[in-house]
Amino acid sequence: MKNLLSLLLGVLFSLTACTGSPPIKPDNNQIGDYSYLKTYLTWLIEEDIAKQDVEGLSVAIVDDQKIVWSQGFGYADTAYKIKASPETVYRVGSISKLFTDTLVMQLAEQGKLDIDRPLQSYLPEFSIKTRFPNAKPITPRNIMTHHSGLPGDVGRGMWTKNPVPFNQLVSQLKDEYVAHPPNTIWSYSNLGITLLGAMLQEVTGENFNHYAERQLLKPLGMNRAAFSSGIEGKFAAKAYKDHEEKLEVPLRDIPAGGLNANVLDMSQFMKMVFADGKANGRQILKPETLKEILRPQNKAVALDAGFQIGLGWMLRNDQGIETIAEHGGATLYHRSQLSVLPQHKLGVIVSANSPPTGDLFSKLTNTALKLAVAIKTGKQVPIDDDKPIITTRSLNAQEQMIGAGQYATSVGYVKLTPENDSLTTEVDDHAIDLVARDDGNYGIRYKLLGLFAIEPDEFTQFSLSLKNILGHDLALGHYQNQSFVFGEKIKPVPISQSWRNRLGQYEIINLTQGEALVPEKCALKEQEGFLMLEYSIPTFDINNLSLPIAPMSDKEATILGQGRGMQETV
Repeated sequence: MKNLLSLLLGVLFSLTACTGSPPIKPDNNQIGDYSYLKTYLTWLIEEDIAKQDVEGLSVAIVDDQKIVWSQGFGYADTAYKIKASPETVYRVGSISKLFTDTLVMQLAEQGKLDIDRPLQSYLPEFSIKTRFPNAKPITPRNIMTHHSGLPGDVGRGMWTKNPVPFNQLVSQLKDEYVAHPPNTIWSYSNLGITLLGAMLQEVTGENFNHYAERQLLKPLGMNRAAFSSGIEGKFAAKAYKDHEEKLEVPLRDIPAGGLNANVLDMSQFMKMVFADGKANGRQILKPETLKEILRPQNKAVALDAGFQIGLGWMLRNDQGIETIAEHGGATLYHRSQLSVLPQHKLGVIVSANSPPTGDLFSKLTNTALKLAVAIKTGKQVPIDDDKPIITTRSLNAQEQMIGAGQYATSVGYVKLTPENDSLTTEVDDHAIDLVARDDGNYGIRYKLLGLFAIEPDEFTQFSLSLKNILGHDLALGHYQNQSFVFGEKIKPVPISQSWRNRLGQYEIINLTQGEALVPEKCALKEQEGFLMLEYSIPTFDINNLSLPIAPMSDKEATILGQGRGMQETV
């Protein structure tokens, strides 16, 4: 979800790009014949990697215990004209979390830990402040489901030239606060999974990287995969953005995002999932453990609004192909997406060495899985070319009144104002209107160059609805058959004179040496009755992000809203 804004805005700049016709599907395609899948996906990738500024990409499709297709596109290294291939190694980012979670579940099988006991039982040094005196303890289970209430990140020192060992984070947390009580809302946390890595080291007495290699990567046959703070070696892909080579700065939080692997390695992991936990004659996970990992864990969490997650795996249903279990990954510049259909024993892994400007990964993985299901089962499954027709209409006065207001959202502060037949706002200097859809949700209408109202196909996949849940007036996002909290309607909070005295421009001076993610244009402002924290992070295309905050005392404030990064203390 964190890249949703990039997806939506990236679409705006690819609207005028020419698109060729897709390959014609043969009338007599045989069950189990993946020829058309290869032809179609090759066309799709070649069409989109140039359009979305991707230098190099690798893909693999798995059917049970067989890799039915793997291929590279573009370049792993443009300077030396080294083509991307299935052997090209990428930083797979947050897909690493699935491996850390698997290691935790192995220890649970061995009786060395209980995922429902407090984290502090296995990591005694762990301590963090709370404003919720009746909250239950943080456990490995609610960390794996991103329901621990822990902050999302400790940004200082996360990406640096020489990162400190990640277990040093544990002692840094004693003066920090949790954002929510456990099991209140899904709130993605790199910090939480990094703490699980520290717990693994404490329980096993081994270095995390070495333990993961010995206990999981090698038994799976992932011969070129390794956990590391950085990436190097003969098969390593370079990093690019906007066709310029960039440096993949080392990462401190290795358990959360430090896995290097190629798509063939990642296929071995999928094969294990499809074989009820077996790989190369060894039981990596018990079948019942794997079943629990893929079971929705958060059905009772009202504020999740229907979003589902297993133990690490994001879960969603798609028309015609049942439950998809998946996880994406993003480092500074590398991107990956792993999606599997456990019922059909089908999966896809896509990795790239540069961030797409649009929805390439979701389009590619969805299309690949739908084609694979059709080929394997003979079912007629609509692919992404067969998008439903969504009609829109003008908002009436009541709909405008209900939706109008100020929101704390995953893309920052948003004010929706009635204007003519819609609700209008600006996101990243782009004027966007909300209109009514025939499914009862709000749809997006964009004025191209400020003149022409358009509703591109990509926008029909995303919609908003308003719902009060447990006293919170929420804006729910709906995308690819998932619902999630996109924002919360907020009201101004009184601002004390001590906070007004701090208004102004700021520069961060206590940076770690070689810090890669440096917030720029930092400011504390008063805007429309709110205290606003504003900053930019150019590496992630975050420009003038405004976060409304609520003072809790003369020295502390929390970020307004619900979800990732919200309610954290500043």
